[in-house]
Amino acid sequence: MGKKKSVLDLMKMKEKGEKVAWITAYDFPTAQFAEKAGMDMILVGDSLGMVVKGYKGTVPVTMDDCIAHCQDVRRGAEKTFIIGDMPFGSYQSSSTEAVNNAVRFLKESDVDAVKLEGGRRVADQIKAITDAGILVMGHIGLTPQSSGQLGGFKAQGLNPESGRELIKDALAIQEAGAFSILVEAIPPELTEFLTKKLDIPIYSIGAGLPCDGQLLICGDMLGMFQAFTPKFVKKYANVAEIEINAFKEYIKDVKEEKFPEEGHVYHIKEETKENYIKMLKEF
Repeated sequence: MGKKKSVLDLMKMKEKGEKVAWITAYDFPTAQFAEKAGMDMILVGDSLGMVVKGYKGTVPVTMDDCIAHCQDVRRGAEKTFIIGDMPFGSYQSSSTEAVNNAVRFLKESDVDAVKLEGGRRVADQIKAITDAGILVMGHIGLTPQSSGQLGGFKAQGLNPESGRELIKDALAIQEAGAFSILVEAIPPELTEFLTKKLDIPIYSIGAGLPCDGQLLICGDMLGMFQAFTPKFVKKYANVAEIEINAFKEYIKDVKEEKFPEEGHVYHIKEETKENYIKMLKEF
């Protein structure tokens, strides 16, 4: 693994047309594996609410949750560019609160950047955080924290009116000083337009190929998250099936007394065996 990517490296990758590959991670081993594989970036997403904690959505996730998982991921991926997701309620009420929570992210978990959902409505918060010297990634399109307002987890920007609004949001985010934007579940035609129109990198999650890089949720791509699989996910493994089968085999071995085997136990030392047996008889 080489040196950690910087925001300048990410800009150079956009200029050269080199795609950025990144995933979410929420724990030490996944982060460690991602770094060893050569992942460009890691997002510690508030998707941890569903993937790790079993919530129905991301809204219940707290700052403490996000920071704790960011700390775990940083320990596993010391040389990877890490983005911390600012959870619902941590930035909406004021720019001051947004800056305070972004500062806390950096101080307590050593992330390289933070991510906020929303466009023009959070432009002031993005500007305030960037003015404080912190890198901010925007997030528009399907924004899970506000999925209720969107009518659920549905694709966005499918008609000219909503597409126009997303373009305005993207321009506002760039103007506010964000270093990049994540676009989720929007048409690839709109993704391509934004990628060419904006100076900052545009990254896709379910938004098609013509962009500066792709993100997937680790639980989705590894086949770990079982509740549902979004249309845009490609499964690269079926870890759930592997784990379930391993647990079944273990249960069977225990029930049939095939585990533990001789090689799995610690015996009394031969030179102390006689005394050990005497000791046991004392009881």
